[in-house]
Amino acid sequence: MKYNEITGTVFKEMMVGAVSLLEKNKETLNNLNVFPVPDGDTGTNMSMTMLSAIAEMKGADDTTVSEIAEAVSMGALKGARGNSGVILSQIFRGFAKGLSGGITVLKPEHLAAAAREGVDAAYKAVMKPKEGTILTIASAIAAEARQANRDREDVYGMLKRMLKAGEEMLAKTPDMLPVLKEAGVVDAGGEGLLVIYRGFIAVLDGAEIDSIEVDVVDKAVERNYIEGEDNITFGYCTEFFIKHIPKTVLQKDVDQFKEELLKIGDSQVVVGDLNLIKVHVHTDHPGVALEMGAKLGELSKLKIDNMREQHREVKAHKDFVEKQEKKKEKPIAMVAVASGAGMADIFRDFMVDEVIEGGQTLNPSAQVIADAIAAAPSRNVIVFPNNKNIILAAEQAATMSDKNVQVVPSTSMPQGITAALAFNPEMPLQYNLDRMKSALDNVKTGQVTYAVRDAKANGFTIQEGDIIGIFDGEIACHEKKIVDSAMTLLDKMVGEDDGIITIFYGEGVTEEDAQALAKLAGEKFTDCDVEVHNGGQPVYSYIFSVE
Repeated sequence: MKYNEITGTVFKEMMVGAVSLLEKNKETLNNLNVFPVPDGDTGTNMSMTMLSAIAEMKGADDTTVSEIAEAVSMGALKGARGNSGVILSQIFRGFAKGLSGGITVLKPEHLAAAAREGVDAAYKAVMKPKEGTILTIASAIAAEARQANRDREDVYGMLKRMLKAGEEMLAKTPDMLPVLKEAGVVDAGGEGLLVIYRGFIAVLDGAEIDSIEVDVVDKAVERNYIEGEDNITFGYCTEFFIKHIPKTVLQKDVDQFKEELLKIGDSQVVVGDLNLIKVHVHTDHPGVALEMGAKLGELSKLKIDNMREQHREVKAHKDFVEKQEKKKEKPIAMVAVASGAGMADIFRDFMVDEVIEGGQTLNPSAQVIADAIAAAPSRNVIVFPNNKNIILAAEQAATMSDKNVQVVPSTSMPQGITAALAFNPEMPLQYNLDRMKSALDNVKTGQVTYAVRDAKANGFTIQEGDIIGIFDGEIACHEKKIVDSAMTLLDKMVGEDDGIITIFYGEGVTEEDAQALAKLAGEKFTDCDVEVHNGGQPVYSYIFSVE
């Protein structure tokens, strides 16, 4: 089968086919999680990221590969979830850069350039790149694309070689990361990327793939912050691209455009570079916004929605008006991700302004975090991700906002709570950031959950159904009973200098059981005060904080 070039229409079909295959295989990817716990979410994060990408792609021009790639990139950027989703969104951001310039059909040299740009963008997005991950797979794929282009392969032949190179590298990932080898798995993110390439090839082969509906993205989940109709200050959601930007336009002109845009609306997001800019703003004067954008270049993909009309249709979040009216502008606002109603209430009690539902099993997208930042009542916003798998998405959301956003890299809810407790509203931003980041080092986190499969991890041979204790991200013990695992875990966590043990009990645990555990802990660790709170978190029977 020969494909010397790919049209925009076929490219779209390839994207839909790839994402359909990814959605179909997301649970398989989730099960590649190194730890055998029920919160493996790599497949879910990658799938949701790409579902957002193809939802954005719907309106792209079928005849222009560049436009389609840019739409995919923008959708992935906004929908990115978890570390794997953020890295994947950056791969497609680089992919779009490699296909920029008004390319109407995809040729081998374009594919090779796109793969290379994707790798470069992904590596730049990660502060400390680790080999044996999706980054390594993407790099191997790009290297093979370059060689295939030299060998004058057609697009189909190049994709086949890229997939094979990626599969060969994926098989080596257990030798690069000991935790993968011990668990007997390959890297889940790398496998997810290969699923996408398999989807591309399957479409070109004419294979039957159960196609998803591109409207499958749950907008109610994507937008946690839907305003009440009477509280919509600016009625028209206005979106457009600015392309073919003259060389005379400088970054300072774009910055000035952002400032002027704020004068006529809110919820402004301006992303991109001097090659292509994506604009989103809520305004009562969409025509003015378009005129301002036209001064920078040519407008494309114009989209204007009447948000008041949309609200009447969905009749959602009727209490949002009352909530927003109570808010007053503050010098500093805080945003946190929390899993469980009890945990969310605790953060609110500690002056956190916006709490996003998420955490272990539901990583919020960059767009959802950006929406929370926009809703926070301050120009200075501190974000607590409270999960190592959400930090990159939070940082990506920060770049999507015109506010001064600072991400405190909390990797657990106890860390986030401790950081929030360090907040002093009477002191300046930098003072609070220094206190919060320092506070992260003063808390130890433990979690109790169950094994979803047999596995080997951190030197333990674990059986499905075992109760696992996790200490600061590492499996520390496994027992047959919850109380035994909890006490063994606390024994490993509590040190001579510690004085406070906080127990957050989750779904399925009664207050009576939690108090009984607290009594045992108090009797064993006599130098510590023991506190009990209803966290309501899923997945984890108990979360411990030791300070």
